[in-house]
Amino acid sequence: MIPVRTIAMYCFDPRASGAAKAVADYFGDEVYPGELVLDEAGRKMGSTATVFPLIVGGGRAADALRSITVSQHLFGIERVVVVHHSFCGATSFTAEGITAAWKNEQHTDISSLYDWDGISIADFEKSLNYDVSLIRNSPGTPKHIEIYGLFYDIDSGELTEVVRDVPAEVA
Repeated sequence: MIPVRTIAMYCFDPRASGAAKAVADYFGDEVYPGELVLDEAGRKMGSTATVFPLIVGGGRAADALRSITVSQHLFGIERVVVVHHSFCGATSFTAEGITAAWKNEQHTDISSLYDWDGISIADFEKSLNYDVSLIRNSPGTPKHIEIYGLFYDIDSGELTEVVRDVPAEVA
């Protein structure tokens, strides 16, 4: 029994750890963290959580696409929420800067390894729009799901909706 409906994707920064609960509260019909469901022998058989956290560097979509596909296959999902947060470390560098530093420090060229628009965050609105679009246009994303881009203020815990991509049949 795993009633997951929503994937909340956010950064591994410990200051953003409240994002999944904030997403559950934002939508109102979600549960996080939920309770474990045990069988008669006391084995963990599931959970009542409907929000699953998907934690990746910078909360960027490129790192989450495979997990979205797998989540749909295993559980079926209705919503993916991309959350970027205030004071994120991904705002402290550029794609060019991290690539040059990596080459200098690790002696390896990673310039072709990643999509440059999905590495750093120069502008929260642009990065959320980019990530929502990347998820929507991935063949591994179900066409029926709702996709949101939210900004999480780590000091107040407030979420602000920046992007909403809801298929017409859902809206």
